[in-house]
Amino acid sequence: MARLLYQGHSSIRIISSNGKVCYIDPFAGEGYELPADLVLITHEHYDHNAIDILSLNERTITIRSKDSLKNGVYYSFDELGFHIEAMEAYNSFHERDQCVGYLITVDGITIYHAGDTGPTEMMKTLGERNIDYALLPIDGHFTMTPEVATKCCDELIKPKHLIPIHMHPGLLWDWKQDMKVTSPTAMLVKPGDEILL
Repeated sequence: MARLLYQGHSSIRIISSNGKVCYIDPFAGEGYELPADLVLITHEHYDHNAIDILSLNERTITIRSKDSLKNGVYYSFDELGFHIEAMEAYNSFHERDQCVGYLITVDGITIYHAGDTGPTEMMKTLGERNIDYALLPIDGHFTMTPEVATKCCDELIKPKHLIPIHMHPGLLWDWKQDMKVTSPTAMLVKPGDEILL
């Protein structure tokens, strides 16, 4: 069974049932001791692309936003048992042609890491994708407010579970901000918490 560790901010580690380790937006928290098999970067802001904290080798596969989005085309990848689809991510702080989110399927579980974004056109298609876990940013300045994220979750994405992320520019996690998310699908997941998918 796959496992997801929330490291804090937007940083996530997923370990598949066959032991492959995928990091998404490495930057915050702990849990980087396992060598990376796969690294996904949603965009090149410093708080999402700290590759230097990872243990990499010649076989590590790194997929950045520039690999995932070219000339307006969003690409898909199949690597190490992970099916990865790049998705739109943009707002006034994040250029549409430089940022992506990722829809990841591993061990039959689908996870949507939205990256730094506001509501997007592609979100309107996600309600049909049977998403198990949606990770949405809620800081309310550089990304969505908790209220907007709740609406995107409940009306557009319709996941089985919502995990709020990216809550405060200077904190790993913000309890007060998390509590503003009112979706009935929301989970309370703190940095250092690992869940079975």
